[in-house]
Amino acid sequence: MNLIGLTAAISTFLGVWFGHVAVRKIEFSSLTIWLPAAVFIIVGAGFELLSLTVADIYLSIAFGVFGITVLWDAFEFSRQQNRIKKGHVPANPDNPRHAKILAGFPSATPFDMLRRQPVGRPVSADEAISLINH
Repeated sequence: MNLIGLTAAISTFLGVWFGHVAVRKIEFSSLTIWLPAAVFIIVGAGFELLSLTVADIYLSIAFGVFGITVLWDAFEFSRQQNRIKKGHVPANPDNPRHAKILAGFPSATPFDMLRRQPVGRPVSADEAISLINH
């Protein structure tokens, strides 16, 4: 039985899930984005090195897939910051870096526009904020 496809699929799912959650949470609270990005680059490169050196094909696949997703997530920190500037994700007003974004970008908001009561039609930003508060 060949489990290579299953190993790659599970590794991809876990890597993408971990990266999505980690980037959102770390970017929300980190005072800089360069430090977590640097850590992710080092960790991702370490996983890639492991994938090249382990003898077991399944571990090699898992390390390789997870390593490349962690390396990709290093770039996602700056993309997540751009999403905050555009108001696509909420800013953390308690984070000094986000406070500067809130002051400098009118589209940035501390409100999560997805955590509102659905009304079945497009709404303006002001109306969405009023729906959050209900």
